[in-house]
Amino acid sequence: MSEEDTSGGELSSTGSRFPRGDAVAKMRDDGLLRNGHGTKEQVAAVGNENGPAKGALRYEKELRRLQIELVKLQEWIRHERLRVVVLFEGRDAAGKGGAIKRVTETLNPRICRVVALGTPTEREKTQWYFQRYVAHLPAAGEMVLFDRSWYNRAGVERVMGFCTEPEYLEFMHSCPEFERMLIRSGIILIKYWFSVSDEEQERRFRERLEDPTKRWKLSAMDLESRRRWADYSRAKDEMFAMTDTRQAPWFVVNAENKKRARLNVILHLLSRIEYQELAPEKLYLPPLDRKKYTRPPLHEQNFIPAVYR
Repeated sequence: MSEEDTSGGELSSTGSRFPRGDAVAKMRDDGLLRNGHGTKEQVAAVGNENGPAKGALRYEKELRRLQIELVKLQEWIRHERLRVVVLFEGRDAAGKGGAIKRVTETLNPRICRVVALGTPTEREKTQWYFQRYVAHLPAAGEMVLFDRSWYNRAGVERVMGFCTEPEYLEFMHSCPEFERMLIRSGIILIKYWFSVSDEEQERRFRERLEDPTKRWKLSAMDLESRRRWADYSRAKDEMFAMTDTRQAPWFVVNAENKKRARLNVILHLLSRIEYQELAPEKLYLPPLDRKKYTRPPLHEQNFIPAVYR
């Protein structure tokens, strides 16, 4: 059962409902697909559980196509000196980290960087709440992805009692104006909420408990969130009521299927920024320098053991 809807549908950032698994179709109907990112056939295939998108090969092919578009977007951001901020929020184990990884893995880390702040220090706790996030905002020609953001105050801090009631109310009052201020300054702000059902979250938690390579992803705070599922749902709904604004709307990602969610969020991100493909600078591979030079003997170097041959 989804946190957004008990009747089997997902709740969009504007409050309207659309069937599960049909986010891409809704995106197409809303006219959000631009710049030739996907034909109707390609988009339908990705969104259809029983269609050609089934299987890893189809996923990898579609991911590569979208990642090539991300590189074009990156070059446009650099060329036009744009400033882009993308927020990734949502339930624990909803797939935010995996989506961020697929967005960034083919991009230049000097242009596109990830910000994932830890617990604030004692000094930071005395600062203006938004201050430590402002320090990580992009300069011209940069895109910053926040793996959780200032919305910690409306979520985990609110539910777990890490902030006072006045601090929470001040955040809810200030946040929409803070985001409008960012937008007025020229920053492109995009906010994603990854939605996952309680059943799917439990499955992923159990997988993390049993897989030693994923165990580090699970914290005591994550486990506590299971006991407070309804509290987190209430906090999320209150947050949307105050911060899902016309200038900075929330976009909900149906994350029941991780691979499909990654493709959908990349496709949507590409649709939110008008860009053009820039002709790359022509580069030529120079001939190898073959001047005579006697190198030191190889046995003088410390090679690691070649266990795998």
